[in-house]
Amino acid sequence: MIIFNILCRLCYYMSVVSVSMPEELLNRIDQFADDHGYTGRSEVLREASRNLLGEFEDKKLEDRDLMGVVTVVFDYETTSVEEKMMHLRHEHEDIVASNFHSHVGGHHCMELFVLEGSLEEISTFVGKIRATKDTLTIDYSVLPVDDFGPLADMS
Repeated sequence: MIIFNILCRLCYYMSVVSVSMPEELLNRIDQFADDHGYTGRSEVLREASRNLLGEFEDKKLEDRDLMGVVTVVFDYETTSVEEKMMHLRHEHEDIVASNFHSHVGGHHCMELFVLEGSLEEISTFVGKIRATKDTLTIDYSVLPVDDFGPLADMS
């Protein structure tokens, strides 16, 4: 009974947040919640938020030289996304080692960025990409460049 009372008190302290999103995405979140046993969309969004915030908090990556690969897909008719990608490439030219643009399917473009820098620099770049309106998908990976096993010893 005491545990229940403590948990109920914690629930009352949660803030209610209003989030705008396309109906299709909301439907996918609701379906995901049903399919995976979540109590509702709030639980899904809380978990997703915790995961997003924890992505770049890996202590093993701090103070190391890193390589990042970022892939962005967007509708080619959305010229503002392509302009933003060009702007970010120039703004972060100190960490952008390579950039590749390709047409994918009938109406999509893909931007691929290869980054070399610190965890903070790569995190900042990915955050700016994620904040870009009208992107369809954003995927990335981060890898320490000093951790290639036997290849690290080759000069």
